[in-house]
Amino acid sequence: MKQALADALKKRGYDTLTPVQLAVTAPELAQADLLVSAQTGSGKTVGFGLAIGDSLLGSNEVFDRASHPLALVIAPTRELALQVKRELQWLYGEAQVTMASCVGGMDMRDERRALARGAHIVVATPGRLRDHIMRGSIDLSELRAVVLDEADEMLDLGFKEDLEFILGHAPEMRRTLMFSATVPKSIATLAKSYQRDAQRVSTVAEKSQHTDIEYRALNVAARDMENAIINVLRFYEAPNALVFANTRVMVNRLTTRLSNRGFSVVSLSGELSQAERSHALQAMRDGRARICVATDVAARGIDLPNLDLVVHAELPSNFETLMHRSGRTGRAGRKGISALIVPPSVRRKAERILQGAKVKAEWTVPPSAEEVTAKDRARLLEDPAWHEEISATDQVVVDELLSHFSPAQVAAAFLRVYTAKQSAPEELLAVDAREAKEAKPRRVADFGPTVWFSIPGGRASGTLPGRLLPMICNAGGLTKHDIGAIKIHPDASFFEVKLSSVEGFKKALGPNMTVEDDAVVSELKAPPADVSYERSSAPKPRADKKRPIEKPSGPIDWNDAPSPKTRKPKTGDGKPKFKSKTAAQSRPDGVVESFKKKTGSGKPGGGKPSVGKSGGKPGSKPAAKAGAGKPKGGKPSARPDKHKFDPGKPKRKSS
Repeated sequence: MKQALADALKKRGYDTLTPVQLAVTAPELAQADLLVSAQTGSGKTVGFGLAIGDSLLGSNEVFDRASHPLALVIAPTRELALQVKRELQWLYGEAQVTMASCVGGMDMRDERRALARGAHIVVATPGRLRDHIMRGSIDLSELRAVVLDEADEMLDLGFKEDLEFILGHAPEMRRTLMFSATVPKSIATLAKSYQRDAQRVSTVAEKSQHTDIEYRALNVAARDMENAIINVLRFYEAPNALVFANTRVMVNRLTTRLSNRGFSVVSLSGELSQAERSHALQAMRDGRARICVATDVAARGIDLPNLDLVVHAELPSNFETLMHRSGRTGRAGRKGISALIVPPSVRRKAERILQGAKVKAEWTVPPSAEEVTAKDRARLLEDPAWHEEISATDQVVVDELLSHFSPAQVAAAFLRVYTAKQSAPEELLAVDAREAKEAKPRRVADFGPTVWFSIPGGRASGTLPGRLLPMICNAGGLTKHDIGAIKIHPDASFFEVKLSSVEGFKKALGPNMTVEDDAVVSELKAPPADVSYERSSAPKPRADKKRPIEKPSGPIDWNDAPSPKTRKPKTGDGKPKFKSKTAAQSRPDGVVESFKKKTGSGKPGGGKPSVGKSGGKPGSKPAAKAGAGKPKGGKPSARPDKHKFDPGKPKRKSS
């Protein structure tokens, strides 16, 4: 390792290297092409920075004057590219490196000027780098190393053609290092095409979950998803938290909800400009914001300080995405928590994703409002400020407060001010993981020992499980979790109560053991016969309730049958005979009546009556006849009111 790089690591506080950093800096791999599989958060950025140090510096400890790029680092997203640039900047700072970036969303003219001035290392995204190559604003002739960071993600995002174009313009005598969380067939094919005898480097972290990340799957009711997120954020109060959603719409929704609840929150999504995304990340780094709501692509590869909590507001599509999301926390030896919000409809999907990622999650429920409040009090008592000495300035204020108020009043006022700055937790619906919609059905053996009871009234009197269950719970002070199977017989109904709840149930019913309408509940010594172990909270259709087919009670009189529907007469060719529309229609008395124009001509007082074409005046000879107003061919006239009788003249009789 170069001394300049060792000094930079020492200044940064690095005592030991991570497994992936040790693996890629092995002496036997100093000039080899590498295909490295390493999980996010394993220190691979510093790892490939150290791996290419000898290739870039050679026998020198510092760089010569910057000219054409010596190294090219390609990353899938703008945020990751700029993050890599910051990491390499301090790593090669002692070596007097000159860095440049080529990422989408930035001013291309500034990038061209930076490349023209010269740079030792260029960090870029595939699309923008290809544009610079095609425009001739970057010269790759002196490249000594090319690094593909998050190669699997670049292929997933559709950058395969861009990568092939870039690698095709790079010198053949170069080192090519590919870093990927997984090595699918597409990555292996790309490595085989553009690497020379690549050495495969695999770390132990690839084969097991992050030991510094604690996974928790939280069962929530469908209507409590957002409330559960609020309680999780309030319970842990992480210095930095990342909330993942699958769409921009959900990102905007959660950002608005959290902002309205008083959280300092920013968002990252594809619809934001590069400047807006950079400002959001900077707000997280300098402490102005504590929560970031983001999509997968926008948050790919970002590294935030003190990121101790990752919340999956919506489940990822596959286990690889889960690992990438969770890898934002638990970095550099810090502990982290990855919490999955799991409503009943996606329980099965969550189990498949966790199984594919080979991680074991603790299945539980979100923190309740009481737990959040208790956690706040614990944090208040554990605050180190209680043990700090009171300064002279503070002592003056303390003495003044105690001279006006009692210690109890001061403490109460402080508690109110302390709680007013925090968002109130949400009350959540009780959810049993085993009773989730998609969860496996409960077996009777899992319910535990029970006692059977009977109550008068069964199927004959209209008793249904959906009506019996709330009546039992209200009268006996039980919940639906205390009731086992319910069996409805024709004249009586039977139900089982968990053994641990029987004593309280009897006490609530009283000595007479009655419920609504003075129905007496009786305890059974044995289960009733033919009990099917099923729990039901809603009525189910029964076969004996099918509507019977009505049959005639007497002989059928076919004369009362409805007459067949009359049909229009048809012509000889089989087509219906349509009645042609004429300008005159016959009345029942045989007088031909003309079509009448709508009264009123649009002028006040109405308009003059329409007259025939030939006359133009009252008293002229009428032009209309039966069938008048039709052009040749029998089609209706476009102006049916053109040939009309004078309303003032007597009407002619039809012949």
